[in-house]
Amino acid sequence: MSNVHVTGAARGIGKAIADRLAADGHRVAVSDLPSMAEELEATRSALPSVDAGEHIALTGDVSDQESVAALVRDTAAQLGSLDVMVANAGIAQTKALLEVSPDEYDKVHAVNGRGVFLCYTEAARQMIEQGNGGKIIGAASIAAHKGFALLGVYCSSKFAVRALTQAAAQEWAEHGITVNAYCPGIVDTAMWEQIDSDLGEINQVGKGESMQAMAAGISLGRVSTGADVAGLVSYLAGPDSNYMTGQSVLVDGGMLFV
Repeated sequence: MSNVHVTGAARGIGKAIADRLAADGHRVAVSDLPSMAEELEATRSALPSVDAGEHIALTGDVSDQESVAALVRDTAAQLGSLDVMVANAGIAQTKALLEVSPDEYDKVHAVNGRGVFLCYTEAARQMIEQGNGGKIIGAASIAAHKGFALLGVYCSSKFAVRALTQAAAQEWAEHGITVNAYCPGIVDTAMWEQIDSDLGEINQVGKGESMQAMAAGISLGRVSTGADVAGLVSYLAGPDSNYMTGQSVLVDGGMLFV
């Protein structure tokens, strides 16, 4: 049994990951923004476990270093160690590049880029201090492998995650720490509903039409669920992936082939 932290776990993919890792037998710390505290506690209380008190919920902001350091510190203190960090928290933006302000660019990168960087580095410091290695897992995307029109800033933040994952894997291998990322495609979550809505407004099409058009390119014929993504994270968090590091793995139903 490992002690795991999952950021952005109040809903969506993060919630599905936390549920799967708890079902796998791990003790799980879930975190999200303070504004999501009620939903976060609902996630925690619903996690499968032998002892209902073994999982914990923490609030914080992944874009703030002191906050991330506290999340890592509190996880290790309350669960006994931090063995797996899942840097899942992220936000999307759908906008033409010529309309994106510098502040909007910074907002996306603060969460998707800086947030993953802080989760990676603070977790690595804790794992190195513990001396037992560990697993660090980040949220990338198909957008880490291909740039998409109207999602340029989001894509740039996910390319950053892919590069950071490769670099961290090389730097921390000597400490027994593996670093990998998961790359979902179109997932049936609130984030993708918002992307569909934003694209629909830009392209003047109805609700669901943008997602349907994108989903037409999925080989397996359907959009994914959080559980589809969580299955890959389960593998990355477990012992079967011990010889795997520096990879950003597509779990998109067959959209991209790289």
